[in-house]
Amino acid sequence: MLDVLRPRALAPGDLVAVAAPAGPLEGDALPLLDRGVGTLTAMGFRVRRAPLTEPGRRRWWAAGAPEEQAEEFNRLLRDREVRAIVAHTGGQAVAGWLDRLDFDAVRADPKPVLGCSDVSLLLLALHARTGLVGLHGDMATYGLGGSWHAGPSGGSAELLADLYRRVLTDPAPLGPLPGLRLPPGGRECWRPGRAGGPLIGGLLGRLTALQATPLALPVERFDGAVLFWEEVDRPLSAVWQDLHLLRLAGVLDRISAMVVGVPLRVTAAGCGEGVPAPSLREVVLDVLGARPIPVLGGVELGHAGPNPPLPLGVRATVDATARTLTLDEAAVTLS
Repeated sequence: MLDVLRPRALAPGDLVAVAAPAGPLEGDALPLLDRGVGTLTAMGFRVRRAPLTEPGRRRWWAAGAPEEQAEEFNRLLRDREVRAIVAHTGGQAVAGWLDRLDFDAVRADPKPVLGCSDVSLLLLALHARTGLVGLHGDMATYGLGGSWHAGPSGGSAELLADLYRRVLTDPAPLGPLPGLRLPPGGRECWRPGRAGGPLIGGLLGRLTALQATPLALPVERFDGAVLFWEEVDRPLSAVWQDLHLLRLAGVLDRISAMVVGVPLRVTAAGCGEGVPAPSLREVVLDVLGARPIPVLGGVELGHAGPNPPLPLGVRATVDATARTLTLDEAAVTLS
């Protein structure tokens, strides 16, 4: 079992790199990326964009060929001036170069890596091999530059910036994570109870896929864990199947609690004509069966809106009855 590897806390003026470990910068997204860079700058950091975030850099659905993406990301890991790496967006590309990661560079100089969606695959692999506390959270383009400033949560930018600044710079627990969805009370108690443990999770399909590779998290790493996940653009039948695969792998017998994000474009396709479609809550409770673990649903994580930062490997407490999620440990350290 690996120890949790906490990065050193950032200080004002530290350099944050915005990278492209997954998808390219789409032509109409440059203003959003510029605003995301401005958001990081306003937090007190210097910001450098990696070359693969430039307009026009792409290969098919990726920001570059796997060897290019691996080389750029590893260069950032080895650069001791860079104190954190923020993905600019997600996509479909991380699996192409995970086996090229320089894990020794992570161990030699751990630094926070931030992202979600496809980037959750990267965070999970880094955590599996090194124990690194990566931050499942918003990315630079569509998060810091997009959802932070638009929609029903527009106006939460100052609250979010404070959360992210604190999680990166303060070696103290964040405590209760505020609700970011409007109206308040968007979280739902799907199964009552209270439990705590280290946070592990990400995009459900990516988590399940990683468990079929040599970079998988050993099943023992789920002992007492708070499993958090979200899903986008998939049918409920695929969610049901992935949860059953985690059940077959023994994961669901080991976790202490489950946190489910707000689904986005998760449909009931495949039920058959005239067959009543289940809700996501019904699917989750169906797979869990009689396992007596608290389940908190409708949580602000993933594609459906602004994300609070969720540090992998850091202990958290879920009180599904009270609909709260609390970070009990810091994500960073002074040393």
